[in-house]
Amino acid sequence: MASPSFKLATWNINSVRLRIGLVEDFLNNHTPDVLCLQEIKCQNDQFPLKAFRELGYEHCAVHGQKGYHGVATVSKHPLREVSSTDYVAMGDTRHVECVLDTNGGPIRVHNFYVPAGGDEADPVKNPKFDHKLKFIDEMKQLTSATANIPNILVGDLNIAPLENDVWSHKQLLKVVSHTPVETAGLNDVMAQGAWTDLIRQHIPPEEKIYTWWSYRARDWDAADKGRRLDHVWSAPELAEKLTDLTVLREARGWVKPSDHVPVMATFSL
Repeated sequence: MASPSFKLATWNINSVRLRIGLVEDFLNNHTPDVLCLQEIKCQNDQFPLKAFRELGYEHCAVHGQKGYHGVATVSKHPLREVSSTDYVAMGDTRHVECVLDTNGGPIRVHNFYVPAGGDEADPVKNPKFDHKLKFIDEMKQLTSATANIPNILVGDLNIAPLENDVWSHKQLLKVVSHTPVETAGLNDVMAQGAWTDLIRQHIPPEEKIYTWWSYRARDWDAADKGRRLDHVWSAPELAEKLTDLTVLREARGWVKPSDHVPVMATFSL
């Protein structure tokens, strides 16, 4: 008997209400079991639950706020133990977690939207960068397995940790999202929590891969000045069951797209 397949997707949608049509098309075409969204930019009661439920995603964990930030996890599977953590006690809605019971057993999913950090990579001069570094530091308490349940951590972590996660390692070393202090911090989160970077498990570190391209580029595809800001991590036992990892680059070329593209991980549970 074949093992059940489980597919999870993560996507910084940059306003779920503005781009609900793109989300509907994505779900119809790719049918993940779970979709984790970041930057939903709406309050909980404004989240378009009806659209998701009509597509079979009847279970939702939404943590939003007016006009900014916000995360949501929608699922075909029932969700339980839904909670969120207010990292750095800023009152921002940047995290939601839940346990879902798949055909292969329970999985805890953490959905994150890490602060971008502003423009200047100096925590003294730039409070936004200071906030980001403190946020990452607090994430070091997360572990890849809790209460014997394997965990998945996804989202827009706003850091491209490896040299080939950016279009030019040398030119971006002093640019927020690829500075040594940020990449070291994110690597510490991964190491201390015993997480596996599933994108780089599937796609060798020697190969360039991006999930974000700036709106400022006239021709994002030709210029290809991207960064890998979106991540999918898991407990080692889930990493062993990964069968496919897809970065949907084509989504950056859709009509009125997000500047991020969906990332999908498929497991044989």
